[in-house]
Amino acid sequence: MPNSTPHDVADPFDPRHFRNALAQFATGVTVVTTRADTGVFVGLTATSFNSVSLSPPLVLWSLANSARSLPVFQTCSHYVINVLAAHQTSLADRFARRIENRFEGIEFELSATGSPILKGAAAWFECRNRSRYPEGDHVILVGEVEHCDVQPQPALVFHGGKFVATDIE
Repeated sequence: MPNSTPHDVADPFDPRHFRNALAQFATGVTVVTTRADTGVFVGLTATSFNSVSLSPPLVLWSLANSARSLPVFQTCSHYVINVLAAHQTSLADRFARRIENRFEGIEFELSATGSPILKGAAAWFECRNRSRYPEGDHVILVGEVEHCDVQPQPALVFHGGKFVATDIE
C-alpha cells in the first residue's frame, strides 16, 4: 500500500535534494559550438537541449549565467548544436572542463556560417541565434534551425550525474 502521508511543505527547500531529483531524468548530451568575433572557436557541453517547434524549426538549450562563454553565445549570429553519440564520452568530458583550447586535436568541419560540426556526432543543428530569455541562474537560448544532418547511432545520455553510453539508436 502506498504511503499516504503527505510531505511536510513547511520543510525548507533543499537545492541539493532538488539537483538529485533532477539527475533522475535522463537527457541527451550535446556540445554547442560557435565562432567568437575574434575568430576563436567556442564550445561547451550542454544537456539542456530540447525541441520547441517544427514550423518554424526551433530548438532551445540553456547556459548558466556564470559561464565564461555566455557573452559569446548571447551575441553570436549562429551556433551548432552537436548531438553526441555513445562513443563520444571523451568529447562530453573535454567540453565540460575548463581548458584553454577545447578544440585542440578535435576533428571537425565548419558549418555554412563557420561554426564547428564535430566529427562522429549523431546529429547536428545549425541555428540562427533567434532569442534569449534570462530565467533564474541560466539563460534560455532559442535557435531557429537553418541546416541539420543526422547519422543514426547509439546515444550518449546524462543520468545520475554521469555520462552513460546507450545502445539505443
